[in-house]
Amino acid sequence: MERPANRSYKLRGTRITQAQAVATEKYWEIYGIPVDGIENPEPIVPIEHFPDSQQVIMEIGTGMGEATALIAQQFPEIGFFAVELHRPGIGALLARIAEAELKNIRIINDDARVVLRYLVPDESIDAFHLYFPDPWPKHKHAKRRIVQPDFLELIARKLKPNGYIHVATDWEPYARWTEQKFAEVGLFQGGEISKPEFRPLTKFEGQGLRKGHRVTDLKYFKN
Repeated sequence: MERPANRSYKLRGTRITQAQAVATEKYWEIYGIPVDGIENPEPIVPIEHFPDSQQVIMEIGTGMGEATALIAQQFPEIGFFAVELHRPGIGALLARIAEAELKNIRIINDDARVVLRYLVPDESIDAFHLYFPDPWPKHKHAKRRIVQPDFLELIARKLKPNGYIHVATDWEPYARWTEQKFAEVGLFQGGEISKPEFRPLTKFEGQGLRKGHRVTDLKYFKN
């Protein structure tokens, strides 16, 4: 599988706590979908993982999994794919899944663009969540932002008809960048919305608000 030339994420500290390591050891085999390092992995077919779910949502970049677990708990009838690279975040999410006894989350440990390009069948996902992606604020790093025309084209291919992507960011220039890229590709209709009640206020978002950041929610439906 070809890897993207520009990473859309920073390789932050990978120090994992004992609790996260224990959760990974105990629960990865149950909730994880191994793909990293596999040359010819099988496609990830949503109905095989969530045969009884009414919808399937893929969250790209789950961080420490706080919002992921809370949203999944609100909607047990929906299956959630959680795409995350960092081991501490995966361990933390696995611990949350076990604590809440959630049955509707599966974790994919790989780069989201690789997952979308090679592993997810076209028109198989009802919605995508992209919450607080790395803004890469310096102009010279703008090419590393995950919201790019090729990424949005991938999203459009993987969405079912009338499916949507919900983006949240606490960096206003990134919100304007996102609006611009959606307009450029011309594959979606939508724009800024009020914060949905189902999206929880996480510790990370609260820190941004205390710093005076304005959080923007954007929702775009596939044409």
